[in-house]
Amino acid sequence: GLAKGAIALAGVGVFTESCLYNVQPGHRGIIFDILQGVRPEVKTEGTHFIVPILQKPIIMDVRMAPRTISTTTGTKDLQTVNIALRVLSRPNAPLLPEIYRRYGTDFNERILPSIGNEVLKAVVAQFNAEQLLTQRDEVSKQIRDDLIKRADNFHLHVDDVSIVQLSFSKEFSKAIEDKQVAEQMAERAKFVVMKAEQEAQAAIIRSEGDSEAAHVVAEALQKHGPGLLQLRRIETAVNVAETISSNAKGNITYLPKSGNYLFAIP
Repeated sequence: GLAKGAIALAGVGVFTESCLYNVQPGHRGIIFDILQGVRPEVKTEGTHFIVPILQKPIIMDVRMAPRTISTTTGTKDLQTVNIALRVLSRPNAPLLPEIYRRYGTDFNERILPSIGNEVLKAVVAQFNAEQLLTQRDEVSKQIRDDLIKRADNFHLHVDDVSIVQLSFSKEFSKAIEDKQVAEQMAERAKFVVMKAEQEAQAAIIRSEGDSEAAHVVAEALQKHGPGLLQLRRIETAVNVAETISSNAKGNITYLPKSGNYLFAIP
């Protein structure tokens, strides 16, 4: 009696356990029914009931997942470019039964690399190699927009796309570097020429100013005679006198124009 009861209780426990399954946070559950196939409902986090033997739970991850997609393709001007994207994506949870039916649980492995390479090749082919460098933001935006549209056809949400690598062949990279150096040297030469032109223009203006000043002085002398020169001498004498009077230490001594003097140095 007791043994049979224990066996029966254990059997009930096993049966009950086989009727229940858990869906962890960040996941969803769908049911494969032997009689009906994949059922349309999607189970959220928690514990759920199934019919043993006839039904099987399938747990799928719906969290945002990063993936890097790399490819080598050609530009509009036939240059080879290596480009890599970092993509954050997640499945459209209400459509998990359809995703599982068409692609299985490894849908990320089967969908994103394929459509990612397709979009990369199509977008890069629209730009020259130099444009990929100078218009990187525009290229990234177009790749993102096109990839979002393509992924939506496969019931995937793309939350973020960024270019993490963009490189060319060594020969082309060297050519770009040489061109940038040449452009910098050309800009420097242009600056030097502009500076020389400005200095020459300034010299012309100064020369014209000196000529005009000489002309004014000549006219003044002609009009007023030696009086102007005498006025300039007086102004100069006043400036000298002010300089002597402001010398506090008395280190400056002025001597008469003629005569011999002997000074004793203290």
